[in-house]
Amino acid sequence: MAEATVELNDLDFAGDDRVVPFQVDSLDVRGRAVHLGPLLNTILARHDYPAPVARLLAEAITLTALLGTSLKFEGKFTMQTKGDGPVDLLVADFSTPDALRAYARYDEEALEAAIAEGETAPQDLLGRGILAFTIDQGRGMQPYQGIVPLDGSTLEEIAGVYFRQSEQIPTKVRLGVAELFDRDEEGRPRHNWRAGGLVAQFLPQAPERMRHPDLHGGDGDERDFDEHADDDFWNEARTMIETIDTDELTDPQLAIERLLFRLFHERGVRVYEPQSVFDRCSCSRDKIKGVLDGFSAEEIEASEEDGHIAVTCEFCSTTYRFETGEFAAA
Repeated sequence: MAEATVELNDLDFAGDDRVVPFQVDSLDVRGRAVHLGPLLNTILARHDYPAPVARLLAEAITLTALLGTSLKFEGKFTMQTKGDGPVDLLVADFSTPDALRAYARYDEEALEAAIAEGETAPQDLLGRGILAFTIDQGRGMQPYQGIVPLDGSTLEEIAGVYFRQSEQIPTKVRLGVAELFDRDEEGRPRHNWRAGGLVAQFLPQAPERMRHPDLHGGDGDERDFDEHADDDFWNEARTMIETIDTDELTDPQLAIERLLFRLFHERGVRVYEPQSVFDRCSCSRDKIKGVLDGFSAEEIEASEEDGHIAVTCEFCSTTYRFETGEFAAA
């Protein structure tokens, strides 16, 4: 135990906005964990979302960071929900090697009614619909997409269902979001968002157990994964992960490596080089002009206002302005 403590104290802790891969060999478990701070604040503050929407989008951002950083090729991972709840659309995507962006669309009146009724849990805000995970490996490659229903479950539960059914990997997800209120160095009130998450997967290596690809694939077999429900290793890992509370996932003083050590120190946990994630949008003036170049003369005219066309990116809120005469169809 003393030796393990020394090794832990020698770690250069990852800190915020860095995803930490980990492995527990004795339990046949691999996963990723993260604390999000400045990145999350920047994305949420840009749109000034109401608190329930911000909290929901923060969960989506955390889940996307955990899953997107698993890509082992140049590409993009996208998480998108479409539902009949007050928040009818969530989109978060990760582009390799480190770019994350996200936005939410909501009905203001429906949201106010939900808040008045106290129905602000993620599943209440999303309603019924679908959640899609899409992996795009770029030109010449067919995108891979898995779709699961929004059925009143949490994002944690839905992600677990996705991996069990679509990827055929027993998976446990934990997500936590918190608002922190304190004062800055000059004593002024300060508000920050924080989030954390962990995804763990059962990937046994023993020949008598099943082995599957890590996080992305779709190439598993069709066997019934309920057979793992009584596996002692997987049950132990899930039980440990279920003890994590939101405070631990969002505490700025609790390094993610220390949380992993608390969970798995008796079994032995290894952590690997963390991967940074950044608030980076992929929009550009050239990309948007390329889209507008495909508009007909009628569409250009309908989009024009005072001789200009203005397009605002839904993700980063950057507005691009074009002269109508820039387009051949004008």
